[in-house]
Amino acid sequence: MAGLVDTVPPPTTLLTPLGVYRPQADTFLLAQALCGEQLSTGAEVLDLGTGNGTLAICAARQGARVTAIDISWRAVLTTRLNALRSGQRLTVRHGDLLGSVPDRSVDLVVSNPPYVPTPASHRPGVPGAERAWNAGRDGRAVLDRICADAPRVLRPGGVLLMAQSGLSDIEETLVRLARCGLRPAVSDRAYIPFGPVLRSRLPWLRESGLVGEREENEELVIIRAERTSSES
Repeated sequence: MAGLVDTVPPPTTLLTPLGVYRPQADTFLLAQALCGEQLSTGAEVLDLGTGNGTLAICAARQGARVTAIDISWRAVLTTRLNALRSGQRLTVRHGDLLGSVPDRSVDLVVSNPPYVPTPASHRPGVPGAERAWNAGRDGRAVLDRICADAPRVLRPGGVLLMAQSGLSDIEETLVRLARCGLRPAVSDRAYIPFGPVLRSRLPWLRESGLVGEREENEELVIIRAERTSSES
């Protein structure tokens, strides 16, 4: 198995301008899971919501043929530049999740989507830095779309790897993916202190019942879902 150190570019080597999601704990937890898949040379990978391209470059370093997609033009241009700086060949497209790759089939879909529960005053999808994490009141505005659409592009034996927070209903993700014919499970998890975004929303999160009065850590998980047959 390729080592994490060998496949994931150090954060200092990748550009992350303002307005592009900066890799952090969820990115690196997902990168570790991606390395564990032992991708074969030439495997086809989709990276949905690529940000600065960290995960796409990780997959390319394992010999995969990678298409990276982001709705942000700034992220698209950043990923193209980071791929060039890293010496990796990527196809980078501007688009909204799988809408830019119709009729595509792949071996693996990887995504670190927006999943942070968001007050009504912060609408998901509005251009700007917050689009990378704002995901509606229940945190599922993008998660539910991926659960519905990703299974149709996976080949038999294909895998979806996706990060999310415990605040956005892990069980709901597992149920939705199972309904689509995948075999989902939580393959990894970590607990980290609330970051700046969650700390700024703590009064609302506690009032909404999403965070307990004494909670100080966020649960991050990796969902791994495999397509086990040609039927979905």
